[in-house]
Amino acid sequence: MAKESKAQQETVERVMHEFKHGELETSTGRKVRSRKQAIAIGLSEAGASDQQSPQENSKRLGETKSRERKGDTGRRRDEGAATKAELYARAQKQGIPGRSKMSKAQLEAALDK
Repeated sequence: MAKESKAQQETVERVMHEFKHGELETSTGRKVRSRKQAIAIGLSEAGASDQQSPQENSKRLGETKSRERKGDTGRRRDEGAATKAELYARAQKQGIPGRSKMSKAQLEAALDK
């Protein structure tokens, strides 16, 4: 395997960190449970995959670095949609009772009131 650049190493490191903490998802939104799959995702995002052409690898690295500069890791999430943790934090600030047992949908409904 060829030596990876510093940018590629950092991208693979970030992806593996997300995997370790259970935050890494596939393109369909499912949690990644396989270490091999996490490595494949990391190499693909870093543009270091041996399964893609050099042009595709270069394009992937550029896209990933652009997202990282913007503060977005590229995880598949609607632009306007808040995560459950973000909704919970807003509910906590507003003092909504029973928020710890609410689902994401319930938190959204409680915050809209």
